[in-house]
Amino acid sequence: MGAQLRVYKQKISSAQTTKKITKAMELIAASRIQKAMARVRAASPFARAVTSAVSAVATHSSIDHPLTTERENLRRSAVVIFTSDRGLAGAFNSQILREGLELAELLRSQGKEVVFYLVGRKAVGYFQFRRMPSVSQWTGDTDTPQFSTAEEISDAVLEAYRAGGENDGVDEIHLVYNRFVSMMTQSPETVRLLPLEVLEAEEAPAQAEVYPLYEFEPDAEAVLDALLPVYVQSRIFNALLQSSAAKHAATQKAMKSASDNADKLITDYTRLRNNARQAEITQQIAEIVGGADALASGK
Repeated sequence: MGAQLRVYKQKISSAQTTKKITKAMELIAASRIQKAMARVRAASPFARAVTSAVSAVATHSSIDHPLTTERENLRRSAVVIFTSDRGLAGAFNSQILREGLELAELLRSQGKEVVFYLVGRKAVGYFQFRRMPSVSQWTGDTDTPQFSTAEEISDAVLEAYRAGGENDGVDEIHLVYNRFVSMMTQSPETVRLLPLEVLEAEEAPAQAEVYPLYEFEPDAEAVLDALLPVYVQSRIFNALLQSSAAKHAATQKAMKSASDNADKLITDYTRLRNNARQAEITQQIAEIVGGADALASGK
């Protein structure tokens, strides 16, 4: 019986230690969420301004730019998957990997070859373990993404897109990442980045709003040449920031659940320990009474 009590005490101590760790990680994730969301809010005005500028050029000009024109034969598609470098985030990484692979299967069913660009150690490890090939990988910058990482990813995918599917490049680019919806919800998002699809409609224009006339200097093609790389960088950077915020929210939710489970384990093991202790005391009393009765009957 004493051995059983020691086992319960060890389990209670282990659960209490685990709870301290998960509670600390929950608090760290909560503080990082605020910083991540502040970065998302700070980057949003620039992203909206670039998107509006690209929308204006694409809408009010009639040129056929390579980055805005749908190619006749789509041979190869690039899928950029954004995961995290660390785990302990519930289904954050598994759901985005599943979303990316489902997109790849859909593209293959359309007769397209799929190549992968991976962001985050979890995606890299997943592909390496299953011996699945990838073109490029970026790791170590998912918790607090830097714009330089977005520039590197943008340069890589734009170079492949300009080369085209006929020259070992790609004919379209898709981004797959987790979008921060709320502290409890992180939604997988799939966006076709190129060929350009401008879908900027966050707010409906007022009925009395008058749209301006646009003049492009030196010309619309030169403006698009300058704007589109910036647009691609801003979209990729936004995906990095959204993924970072969603990861911290998923970590906080997972660690809170772990802390609650640790509390439940401590309560259950404490009850079992008390029951075992009570049984041990009852047995000791019974042995004492039995011994006393034996001595009394022997006289």
